Amino acid sequence: MIAKRTGRLVALAAVPAAVFLTVGLSGPALADGGKAYQIDLAQLNGSGARGTVMLSLKGRQLTVQIESEGMVPGQPSAQHLHGSTKAHDFHCPDASDDTDGDGILSNTEATVDYGDINISLTTSGSTEAASGLAVDRMPVADKQGKVSYKRTIPVGQDVVDSIKDLHVVQHGIDRNNNDKYDFEGAGKSELDPKLPQEATAPTNCGEVKGAAVGSIPVGGIETGGSAPQGASAPTATMAGAAIALSVAAVGAVTAARRRVTAVPVRRDRTGGAA
Repeated sequence: MIAKRTGRLVALAAVPAAVFLTVGLSGPALADGGKAYQIDLAQLNGSGARGTVMLSLKGRQLTVQIESEGMVPGQPSAQHLHGSTKAHDFHCPDASDDTDGDGILSNTEATVDYGDINISLTTSGSTEAASGLAVDRMPVADKQGKVSYKRTIPVGQDVVDSIKDLHVVQHGIDRNNNDKYDFEGAGKSELDPKLPQEATAPTNCGEVKGAAVGSIPVGGIETGGSAPQGASAPTATMAGAAIALSVAAVGAVTAARRRVTAVPVRRDRTGGAA
């Protein structure tokens, strides 16, 4: 289960959600003095889920906007900013990180590459790493498997300085193709036995565009650990309606003056790559 610019933009109210999914920004200055960064989410675990993230910084206020498709319909998607604020080299994992060879890239296996949770992208309440499995406060995919998310979060100066070293990961796969998380699909989660593995395995990952990939880490490679234990039952609901671009992002896109075509997204019902 994991949507990849027109030279002219019309009024903000007329900008469709699809445009948000194709905006290409790599740290341009915004009119208010802030900066914006794009992340393209690519599938993991043959999920077919993908999407686009916009990170907008104004001072120490970080606005995170996510539009993703191919998620498990009606299920919560745990999502986080992973990585290091200490100049260590982390990146998105691939199938080779499935060290036990069971065909599923677990969060523990992937964390070696993408690092520990830095910010939990919850819909309300705490965004600390300890809320990493607070699935009752995570966005829920709509009936078409789409997730729309927007939240402004106060962050420390370390996050501001290291924003290009962080990346977004969404979690939740449907191993047995029954449109829900269950224990029959992949057993228990290694993070919390009360949760199915399907609920915590990564479904996509993306890095800030323009950031160095595979760069030499400063101070050595940091090995990521596992996410926090404990979570409550999925009860949250979140509208699946697409979010419009912010005025600041529109200004940045106008400066970019590029033209691309959105790539249609299809969920892979066989477990293979989309």
